[in-house]
Amino acid sequence: MFLMIKITLALLASATMMFANSKAHWDYDKHGPAHWGEFSSTCKIGKSQSPINVKTVDTVNLNSANRLILDEDRNTIAKVIDNGHSIKVTPEGGGKIILNGVEYKLLQFHFHGLNENTVNGVHYDLEMHMVHQNADGKLAVVSVLYLEGENNPLLDNILGGVGRDIRVNPNDLLPDNTKRYYHWKGSLTTPPCSEDVEWYMMKEAQSASTDQIEAFRKYYDDNYRPTQPLNGRKIEVR
Repeated sequence: MFLMIKITLALLASATMMFANSKAHWDYDKHGPAHWGEFSSTCKIGKSQSPINVKTVDTVNLNSANRLILDEDRNTIAKVIDNGHSIKVTPEGGGKIILNGVEYKLLQFHFHGLNENTVNGVHYDLEMHMVHQNADGKLAVVSVLYLEGENNPLLDNILGGVGRDIRVNPNDLLPDNTKRYYHWKGSLTTPPCSEDVEWYMMKEAQSASTDQIEAFRKYYDDNYRPTQPLNGRKIEVR
């Protein structure tokens, strides 16, 4: 009798595990953005969602309290992985940004095969998101857009390092002019689509070669969420 109970429990445990492993997970295909509300209600009912379309004629001057101070210059080791949604780079000792006197440490940065945030309805060729977090857990994202052009050696370093550790300086991924940017309140662009995220998008785009763009898109060519309604939000510009 005891043996039969053990066998039954083992079968139940196995069935439970199989059910858990078969549960749907969000993606950019069958369980794509139109279905993300099934994974997190915020994705469906949130009023400050990202990404957005920046209409330059509707921007307002940046409030000085929202000024971005960048301090990303760190030579460090970083792990590069394909996490199933994007190419993600996690530095061991990332830099930081400062917003209104509060430090946000760089957690990771990742790439989208076509940019998520648009400018006047125009898509760029790639977009990088540098995700930062402060001591209270609040997030801030610095976005860098890429246009097809000259080869970018830094991207070669990342593309050639998928699945291993590389040396990287996050500051080198930023454009020369970091004083010009857009700012808005938004959300994560993937489930759970958490809001109250500070967004900063550099106005100056970086360059990536045709081969580099194609290399990123061999991993992901559709890992972008459609732009979301502003719902009265103001986009600031500096």
